[in-house]
Parts: sequence; C-alpha cells; structure tokens
Amino acid sequence: MALQCGIVGLPNVGKSTLFNCLSNAKAQAANFPFCTIEPNVGVITVPDERLTKLAELVKPNKVQPNTIEIVDIAGLVKGASKGEGLGNQFLGNIRATNAIIHVLRCFDDGNVIHVDGSVDPIRDREIIDTELQLKDLDTVDKRIQKVEKMAKTDKDAKRTFDILTVVKAHLESGKSIRTATLTQEDFDFIEDLGLLTQKPVMYVCNVDEASVITGNKYVDLVKANVADEKAEVLVISAKIESEIAELDSYDEREEFLADLGLTESGVNKLIRTAYKLLNLYTYFTAGVQEVRAWTITKGFTAPQAAGVIHTDFEKGFIRAEVIKYTDFVTLGSENACKEAGKLGVEGKTYIVEDGDIMHFRFNV
Repeated sequence: MALQCGIVGLPNVGKSTLFNCLSNAKAQAANFPFCTIEPNVGVITVPDERLTKLAELVKPNKVQPNTIEIVDIAGLVKGASKGEGLGNQFLGNIRATNAIIHVLRCFDDGNVIHVDGSVDPIRDREIIDTELQLKDLDTVDKRIQKVEKMAKTDKDAKRTFDILTVVKAHLESGKSIRTATLTQEDFDFIEDLGLLTQKPVMYVCNVDEASVITGNKYVDLVKANVADEKAEVLVISAKIESEIAELDSYDEREEFLADLGLTESGVNKLIRTAYKLLNLYTYFTAGVQEVRAWTITKGFTAPQAAGVIHTDFEKGFIRAEVIKYTDFVTLGSENACKEAGKLGVEGKTYIVEDGDIMHFRFNV
C-alpha cells in the first residue's frame, strides 16, 4: 500500500527540520518563509522490532520493512484558499495524501521569526484549518450545484445532495468534516471529492528541549483545543530529533535519548502514531528468500491481505496458513510451529490480526 502523509504548517514552525529527521533528506531548513517551494518527498522505514526478531530467527537473504512516504509541503498563509502565497500548490499537494501531520510551533525563540510575529499555536492551527475548510466549501458548493437538479429524480443523487447539505452546514460553522456526525456509508458517497478536512490529522507540537517530556503551556492549549477532534497529539522537539539524526551508531542514539530521559525518538513515535491514525496493521511473510512486512487496513480479510502482495493472490485465493507472531518467536521456526499444532489454516472470511505471519495458497 502506497501510504503518504503530508507535513503542513505555517512557515518557520519546524516542518522542514522534522522532514529531514524523518527521511534523512536534505530539504532546506532556512529561517525564512517558503523555503520549501516544491514538495520534498522522503520514503521512511517503519520501525518494527518484530521484523528484526523474525529476521534473526529465519536468517533470510533479504529483509523488507514497511515504508511511508512523507511529503514536506510549502508553508501556508492566510488567503491560500483563494491562491494567496503558495496556496493553490499547497492545496493540490495535500489532496494526494492519506493523512495530515500538522506541525505547530510550541516554543519561544526570538531568533526564529514567526510569520505572524508571535507564538500562538491555536491561532496558527485555525489559520490553516480555515483555509482548508474554505477550499472544501468551494468544492462542496460546486458539487451541490451539479447534483441539485438530479436529486429530484435520482435516488443516489438525492442521497448525495442530502449529505453535501450537512457537510456544507458543518463547514460554514467553522468545523472540519472529520468531526461531522456522518456514517462511513455517507462518506463513501462523497469520497471522490477528496475533501481536505476529511483526512485524519496528527498535531505535532514542536517544543524546546526542556518541554519534550512534560510538555508546556502551549501543548496544554493545543490538547484542549482539539479535544473534540478525531486527532492525535504528539510532542516532539525537532531540534533534538535533528541532533539524533546526526549520530552514526545505534548505541550513540540510545545513550543520547537516555541522557534526556527519553525511551525512544520522537520520529519513531510519529511513525507509530501515523499507523494508528490511519487504522493500519502489519502482517509478515517469512521465508529463507525474504522476511517482509506488509501494510493492511485493520479489518482486512485474508484474501484482501493477499491482494496487497499481488492482485492475482486475491483473485485466486484458496486458503491462508497463519502463525501467530508470539508462537513463532517462542517456538523458533515455522516447522516447530507446525509440529506443535500452531499453524492455522484459514479461509476467505478470516480477519487478519496485527503481527500474523502468513503464507497464501492460490490458483493462478
């Protein structure tokens, strides 16, 4: 599955610095607005200790982890929905992403210019949310005009019109679509619109080093402000993450984290939170040729999971042989699991669980 998260935020909040930490790419992290003119795309590895453990046991020729694409998108300003600044480009880039990583500046530093002259993460969040909502409102209005006449005679058009009417009222009240009380079936009717404020969002509070463990007043304000949203809030110091990224060895990074009282890097937390935000699971295939992690959506059946490898696997699905990760690690090998009766044979209705080790049988 090609997963893509877009990093957004006002200019000079730490977007490009965070992007560099995530992807080890070299996006320009200068102290002035719009230094990221074209979206920078980095492919990052999803950290998973289970994959490492499986590789140690199987000793394959190749290990293939999951990855997520991170897009560093140009800074947004007021009026973007009407094309101000780099608005149209910003909105087009974010439409292609699966989720939004919204970076908010939650630190004081007189040496780093803020585009609006002061530190206020709530104001910053509202600026971007308002621009996205205005763009969605424009999209919704155009579709309403298109289906309004059809709704008088066509059942599906009537359903779409009714849903869009609810969505329009929600947007006009200054709220993002993801907070609307609509069913998944309702959202399916308007899925083709690619509405920006329907996307899941993670708010990343970029703090100073002293606040990375306990947070600060700005973080508290953000958490209270987004309490009614279906959103994740993560506290990270982009400065610390950039220092970690410069360390060469695993031991050096672990020692650096320990000195700061941290158990893991903010980058790792961000990636795990992105998986949670997007409702994703991981299953594994494990053989001498390759041990590999595969990304699926929670609730996928065995044939759907097989289809992630190749569409022919889903079309010709016969059965799935499944070993639970804990059983594999405890017993040490696939053969040992078979002998202990820990290899299950599952059919088309089996719902894949996070961490399953799977082998598919299928007709070509």
